[in-house]
Amino acid sequence: MYEQIASNKRRTVFLMVFFLVILWGLGYVIGKATGNPGLLFFFGLFSIGYSIVSYFNGAKWALAVNGAKEIKKADDPRLWRTVENLAITDGLPMPRVYIMDDPAPNAFATGRKPDKSVVCATTGLLNIMDDNELEGVIAHELGHIKNYDIRVNTLAFALVGVISMIADFFLRFSFFGGMRNDREEGNSQLAVLAIVAAIIAPLAATLLQLAISRRREYLADATGAMTTRYPQGLESALRKLETVSTATRKQNTSTAHMFFANPLRGHSLLNLFSTHPPLEARIEALQKMEM
Repeated sequence: MYEQIASNKRRTVFLMVFFLVILWGLGYVIGKATGNPGLLFFFGLFSIGYSIVSYFNGAKWALAVNGAKEIKKADDPRLWRTVENLAITDGLPMPRVYIMDDPAPNAFATGRKPDKSVVCATTGLLNIMDDNELEGVIAHELGHIKNYDIRVNTLAFALVGVISMIADFFLRFSFFGGMRNDREEGNSQLAVLAIVAAIIAPLAATLLQLAISRRREYLADATGAMTTRYPQGLESALRKLETVSTATRKQNTSTAHMFFANPLRGHSLLNLFSTHPPLEARIEALQKMEM
């Protein structure tokens, strides 16, 4: 468990470095192709600044794009008490509690560290889960907080967003004639290289999300089961999700890796590379814990 926490802290540094490499590489080829080498310096400053801002604000952005609203105890005493009791059991600071008004049963945790963490559940989850099942799901999300998965998840969300934004800006810029207008073969090749880089960069950013190991889901399941000392509750919740759709109304691929179960619709190409293990495999892993 402690090794996983240390691994996630190291992974945070890796994500930041990988992010800077992608942005500076993109800036280099765009600068060469457009005849503006100063873009490399601009992208360097922008990426450093954005990395710092995203570290402190990524959780807010993730909550905003999913339409989550903060609640107090009186708004939903059942959810609040569940989070509070499990946080005490885990020895964690009380996270802020949010609810998404969405019929899909799902949940996620975010934040950069345990004392700045958030737990969010959808109205769909609260409607279909009994108390033991809800405890299992919330304990799983607190497992992400305890294991520092939330820091990696929050950064991945923010970094994917900015890389996609810059690539999209450049492609639009190219489309409307912003490229250098000369006939030198070398410059033409650079222009093609820049366009290819702008297309590949968002894919690389998506792979950055997918590089977040599926092990973190299994680990969070195991952590949650140890917290409640009742793996059957989480197992029952997962079985229930096998019979319904967990796809949320707001489809955000940049935050999909944060959720308890895959929130994307089943026919997306990205689902072929889902960061979530199959529900059946997670159930089997929990059953082994019961033996």
